[in-house]
Amino acid sequence: MDLEDLYQEILLDHSRYPRNFGKPEGKYLEAEGTNPSCGDTIQLFIRINDSNQVIERVQFLGRGCAISIASASLMTEIVQSKKIEEAIGIKNTLQLFLTGQETVEDAVLGELSCLKGVRHFPARVKCALLPWHALAKVIQ
Repeated sequence: MDLEDLYQEILLDHSRYPRNFGKPEGKYLEAEGTNPSCGDTIQLFIRINDSNQVIERVQFLGRGCAISIASASLMTEIVQSKKIEEAIGIKNTLQLFLTGQETVEDAVLGELSCLKGVRHFPARVKCALLPWHALAKVIQ
């Protein structure tokens, strides 16, 4: 298996079996993102510890393509237990990487590297960034 196959496998796995999927019970901050060009939607639920600004829990509901669902699933795993500023930093790095404005080593992106093929399809970059924009909307 080469690296591209691995990335493809991770993307498909997160799309088929999204992590942290569902609406949680209790009090959460909420945000929704919609991609008007394709109709993908992501509804994000997040709980932040006010005293240390750490993201304690993230879940999502969504309807869309494999890329938007996989990106949302990956995001929920990656930003959980991170400080808000770290999560925004990850979002900004991913955005610069996907829009071709910055080169980032795979090691820095970790599992988000599975989205690297999206860079070649500008219309799909919006799909990959949809949950990240919802995250930025809810925590900023």
